[in-house]
Amino acid sequence: MTGLIDTHCHLDKLDDLAPAFELARESGLSGMITIGTRFSQADTQIALTQHDTPDLRIWCAIGTHPDYAGEERLPSVEELVARTEAPAVVAIGETGLDYFHSGDEAKPAQHAAFRTHIAAARQTGLPVVIHTRNADDDMIAILREEHARGAFPFLIHCFASGPKLAEAALELGGYISFSGLLTFPKCEEIREVARMVPEDRILVETDSPFLAPVPKRGKPNTPGYVAHTAARLAEERGVSLDEITRITSENARRLFPRIAA
Repeated sequence: MTGLIDTHCHLDKLDDLAPAFELARESGLSGMITIGTRFSQADTQIALTQHDTPDLRIWCAIGTHPDYAGEERLPSVEELVARTEAPAVVAIGETGLDYFHSGDEAKPAQHAAFRTHIAAARQTGLPVVIHTRNADDDMIAILREEHARGAFPFLIHCFASGPKLAEAALELGGYISFSGLLTFPKCEEIREVARMVPEDRILVETDSPFLAPVPKRGKPNTPGYVAHTAARLAEERGVSLDEITRITSENARRLFPRIAA
C-alpha cells in the first residue's frame, strides 16, 4: 500500500461512487476511510466498505458528529464497542465539539457524546476521529482530562485552528490531518501549523464532498482531490509529493492499525 490514503471522506454523501472511485485510482490513491456522522447510520458506513478492492481499499469509522449529538440517542460505550467488531471499522467518530452552529445549550450533549466516544476508543484501541470548530479551549481541556484517565489514540481531522490547539494535541500523542483548507488563500495560519507538525504525525484528507481544494474549489469534493492537498503539503514542507505520499500513508497505517492488516 504505497499510494495516498484519504483518511476522511463521506462516501454516503457523494452522488455517484463509480466516477469517484475511478478518479481516486487515477490520482494514485490506495485507500480511503468513509466517516460516519450519525451512529444510527453505522450500517450505512459498514455497507460502503463492500466496495473495497485490492487496489483501492475502503474502510469506515462509526460515530456521531457533534452537530447531531443533541438529536441522536447517545450510544453507550458498549454499543460503540460492539459495532467495531466489524473488521472494516478502523476508527470511532467523527465526534468532538462544534460551537459554530450552536449555543451553550448544546454543549452538555456534545461533551457527553465526545467523552463516550473517547471511552470506546480507549477500550478498543481504535483511534477516535475528532471534529473541532470554535471550541479550542474546551477541546484542549477535555483532551487533557480524558488523557489523564488513560491514553487513547486520536486524530484532529480537517485542522482549522492555530498552533495552540496543534501543540496541545501533539503533546498528548495526537495526529493532525490537513484538508483542502490548506490550499485556501486566507488560511495561512493552517499552513503555518502544517509546516511545524512533526513528520510522524501528519495526515491528509478531503472531507469530501466538502472543502474542495484549489484548483477544484467551488466543485463538489471527491477523494481523488486529496492529491492536490498532498501536493500543497509537500510544497509547504519543502519535500516531494512522493515523500509526502510515503510519510502520510505510513502514518495512516500506524494510527489506524486495522488498515495495515
